[in-house]
Amino acid sequence: MSKIPFSVSATDGAARTGEIVFPRGEIRTPAFMPVGTAATVKALTVDQVRQTGADVVLGNVYHLMLRPGAERVAALGGLHHFMRWPRPILTDSGGFQVMSLAALRKLDKDGVTFQSHIDGSTHRLTPERSVEIQRLLGADVTMQLDECVRLPASREEVERAMRLSLDWAERSKAAFGTPEGRALFGIVQGGDVPDLRRVSARGLVDIGFDGYAVGGLAVGEPQDVMLAMLDETVPELPAERPRYLMGVGTPDDMLKSVARGIDMFDCVMPTRAGRHGQAFTRFGKINLKNARFADDPRPLDEESDCPAARDYSRAYLHHLVKCGEILGMTLLSWNNISYYQQLMSGARAAIAERRFADYAQACSEGWAKGLD
Repeated sequence: MSKIPFSVSATDGAARTGEIVFPRGEIRTPAFMPVGTAATVKALTVDQVRQTGADVVLGNVYHLMLRPGAERVAALGGLHHFMRWPRPILTDSGGFQVMSLAALRKLDKDGVTFQSHIDGSTHRLTPERSVEIQRLLGADVTMQLDECVRLPASREEVERAMRLSLDWAERSKAAFGTPEGRALFGIVQGGDVPDLRRVSARGLVDIGFDGYAVGGLAVGEPQDVMLAMLDETVPELPAERPRYLMGVGTPDDMLKSVARGIDMFDCVMPTRAGRHGQAFTRFGKINLKNARFADDPRPLDEESDCPAARDYSRAYLHHLVKCGEILGMTLLSWNNISYYQQLMSGARAAIAERRFADYAQACSEGWAKGLD
């Protein structure tokens, strides 16, 4: 039995709302977790991130291992103190970089050796070392080390990575032990092969984790394949544990996944889009590079609680983007994280009132309608 309380307060079909309670605070679900790869959500202060309504942020083992180093962060008081974020932090184990940095790593059954993309130095990650790094960082949620494969891939390659990830899951759990107030999540792999997804999920449940993540999706496959894999996977996971869909995604991806019982999400998309002049809104995605906004005095959304969306004109945002001003990146990233949090807040309320399907439909219609 997990030491981390998770409760579901309401359901609407497969969609559910609840909270995960940590000593540092609760995570309200469904939750979107802003990605703070290198101990920062890019272009934003922690106060801005908190003002959006975020309960939890992410840190990344691979990047923090390279700089400033896990031992250094620990000596400086841990990641929460280091980045001045007092609430829960989830740390990605480094498994995504096994895929994204394939040209700079060598994989074996024991772990993975990386050549730093910064200075070429060599670094070794094993399941045990990944757990140790996350302990040094002070993560509230530790992720097992896994191997993520880019799709499409052969069944043989998908199965090999899935079985390696299961082996690493056992080793991660043994290394994690039974610390108070911290959680360990296992990661379901299996690519786009339904029976392998089921095998992975059942194997992880047999090992036993505080929560279960679905990994290896949104890595090249179309949305319908991702959703089909959720349909195969979620029923295999225990209802009393949180479910986390890693690296997803668009607002539409998230609402369709909430409808299938997913509780947690993360993605670099809102901040990356913000740095490239794009805003997520209830009217859909807006490209502020577009000349049509040069003389538009209206804000992105006058009804938003976010100052970036409410208090600055589209003309000003267009100007900042065209000039490459850092403030433009900050304001659009702030707007985007805020919109993602508003989307999840609306989902939680809709589930509690058993109107989630209507809420999702209204969101979809708003995106399709676009700006006037």
